[in-house]
Amino acid sequence: MERPAPALSLGGMTATGADRDAAGSTARAFLWWGRRRSAVLDVGLAAVSAAECAVQGVGFAHQAALPVPVGVVFGFLVGSVLVVRRRWPIAVVLVSVATTPAEMGFLMAVVGLYTLAASEVPRRIVATLAGMSLAATFIVTFVRVRQDVLGAGGHAWYEPLTAGFMSLGLTAPPVLFGLYIGARRRLMESLRERADSLEQELSLLADRAEQRAQWARQEERTRIAREMHDVVAHRVSLMVVHAAALQAVALKDPQKAVRNAALVGEMGRQALTELREMLGVLRSGDPEAAAAAPPQRPAAEGVPLAAVGAAAAAAAAAAAGDGPSLADIEALVGQSRMTGMVVEFAVHGDARGYAPEVEQTAYRVVQEALTNVHKHAAGADVRVRLAHREAEVAMQVENGAPGTAVAAPGLPSGGNGLLGMRERVTALGGVFVSGPTDAGGFRVSAVLPDRGRAA
Repeated sequence: MERPAPALSLGGMTATGADRDAAGSTARAFLWWGRRRSAVLDVGLAAVSAAECAVQGVGFAHQAALPVPVGVVFGFLVGSVLVVRRRWPIAVVLVSVATTPAEMGFLMAVVGLYTLAASEVPRRIVATLAGMSLAATFIVTFVRVRQDVLGAGGHAWYEPLTAGFMSLGLTAPPVLFGLYIGARRRLMESLRERADSLEQELSLLADRAEQRAQWARQEERTRIAREMHDVVAHRVSLMVVHAAALQAVALKDPQKAVRNAALVGEMGRQALTELREMLGVLRSGDPEAAAAAPPQRPAAEGVPLAAVGAAAAAAAAAAAGDGPSLADIEALVGQSRMTGMVVEFAVHGDARGYAPEVEQTAYRVVQEALTNVHKHAAGADVRVRLAHREAEVAMQVENGAPGTAVAAPGLPSGGNGLLGMRERVTALGGVFVSGPTDAGGFRVSAVLPDRGRAA
């Protein structure tokens, strides 16, 4: 059965299967025809076949000693069967085989065999019906040729050879051509289906690319916010603490007040310098720094994609030389000591170099933990421990209960410090734990794998 040609979309691409089905249902005329021109073609062929069989019915009526009108009507009805060739090709071939002895319906036999071979009928049925048609044509032709040459004294091989040529000429070409058309039609249909699937895949890939772009924009905003928080929060917290101390000792100890004022100015200059460097990186948008970052992959399942993006961003910044390192932690502790905080700093194991993103993440964890102590536990003693192990580096910041004699500086808190630390650590495949202690203090612990040794 013939199929409609593929519809084209506005962009020149092949329309999807749903579009073609919708177009086919719109163009459907009636009954089993998919298009109007298919119906017109079949009706035209049936009319020609009916006229042929009606003319041949005259000779059949004379041979069968029947009235001529009966032979004409019989031939007309037999030829009209060709109109259902697309719906019932087997029935058309059987009728043509049955009417072969009457020597009528040659057009119906040829078109019926072609339609049968081009249809989806199993090949064994096609072969059986084609063999039946070949045998019927051979027998009828053999008998007719034998009657014609009976009195002429012809050779014995003439009748079967002539009958064989006639039967093969009427049977083989339509069957072979129908098989070719059917195979070509199935190939075109498979190509259309493949084109539809590829178009759907392209559409899905475009949707995923848009989602990834949106996720990248959101992750970039989150990363910038996290970096701003890490850079600004700690130094501004120290500035607020020094400003409170300056206010307390301004009249009692002018020399200490001068030192505190100098510290506040130095903290402000450092904060401005780091902000300027960060904004410079954002304005330049250097792609080489991001390209130089090693690929990040979480060590455990369940790590959010946002954390992976944060690790990639941290790696890019660290590879460009913009981030702090483990060697800067001692200076970080010293800045907190200048505010009057009692900080115990201990290093266990032999110090060594780590991947830049590991050192930057470790520094940010200690920095944010000290910032939280300034905000929420003013006057508390703090213990900072850094341990270099065989394949990892661990850090812990623990503070005691807040001091009752020291007034809280009243620093604002956005509640994102612990979340940012957790995302940084888990993105590198590490472990992060935080929570209150039995003594009323708070503990922050993190373990980061040595990515250089793992590689």
